[in-house]
Amino acid sequence: MSASIAPPAARARTSPPFRADHVGSLLRPPRLAEARAAHKAGRLDDAALRSVEDDCIIAAIAQQEAIGLRAATDGEYRRAYWHYDFVAGLDGVQIYEPEQKVAFKGAILPHALRVTGPIRYTHPIMLDHYRFLAGHVKTAVAKQTIPSPSVVHFRGGRDAIDRAAYPDLDRFFADLGVAYRGAIGDFAAAGCRYLQLDEVYIAYLCDPEQIAGLVARGEHAEGLLDRYAALINHAIAGRPADMTISMHLCRGNFRSTWVASGGYEPVAETLFNKIDADAYFMEYDSDRAGGFEPLRFVPRGNKIVVLGLVTSKTGALESKDELKRRIDAASKYLPLEQLALSPQCGFASTEEGNTLSEAQQWDKLRLCVEVAQEVWGGV
Repeated sequence: MSASIAPPAARARTSPPFRADHVGSLLRPPRLAEARAAHKAGRLDDAALRSVEDDCIIAAIAQQEAIGLRAATDGEYRRAYWHYDFVAGLDGVQIYEPEQKVAFKGAILPHALRVTGPIRYTHPIMLDHYRFLAGHVKTAVAKQTIPSPSVVHFRGGRDAIDRAAYPDLDRFFADLGVAYRGAIGDFAAAGCRYLQLDEVYIAYLCDPEQIAGLVARGEHAEGLLDRYAALINHAIAGRPADMTISMHLCRGNFRSTWVASGGYEPVAETLFNKIDADAYFMEYDSDRAGGFEPLRFVPRGNKIVVLGLVTSKTGALESKDELKRRIDAASKYLPLEQLALSPQCGFASTEEGNTLSEAQQWDKLRLCVEVAQEVWGGV
């Protein structure tokens, strides 16, 4: 593969995902972090916090566009968590602080979810976030990120779901899919044409340790992958034909720590062939994600795999030559025209962020753009 001349079939893309893209979350600027802390302490009212968030988001959009990214997010600046803030907006879903907290490899996540009643979508969730983003992009496509619906089940499982509301899980999964379809329908009606589902738990199903944990707490791990696939398909059914649905696969990202390990082989066939997504952002920044061989299951044609080769967990900048070598290696299993490049995850899956600087973050995103231009002939 030439470092500077792309094959005729592999050029800049006209629709998302783009050859250089990113998962979504960005490190919170100090001004925003200070404002959020003051708001939690009762020293700053809602309107004042919103004003700071607005200013910081406008600046983040401008920076994304300035470095050449063709998709921009709001950095998830209005959230504390990549997942809990959204799903807690559904009727029947609640954030709480459990006695037994979620353990990452080096950090503890303080909150969890539980289902306290029937799950319903009765009011917009983060729709105003999208509208603000869409109203301020100039050259980029507005990309909205939300957690995959599997988050409501995986963490707590059967024990975290009220048995009076859901004596069996079939009704739970049906209601969850319907609620998500309502939310996605509202995003579509507002003009959103690039929506990402952050799907951590299918990647967790690649880890025997995670499977053992599910079994130990009494879950039916066998068949769970198919159940999640059906749930996602139910959620995105009926979306506009021109709406790109991407999925982000991750093994945990909290203060630069992680949870799971294991290559994609156990889930690849279902992931790529039974889920109606258009694109997949795949974590590939470490040996924990395994090799590129599972990409052989991606159907030839329109589906795109965005290779997460640039780590968001540390500030050290990857070399262009190494990135190109790994893209070339991936192209042995999936044609180059179906590949793109991004960081492996967001830079701040929670508001605390990963252990690198904002300057290092922007350097990594700029690197993705430069390598994409050199490999594919454009972004």
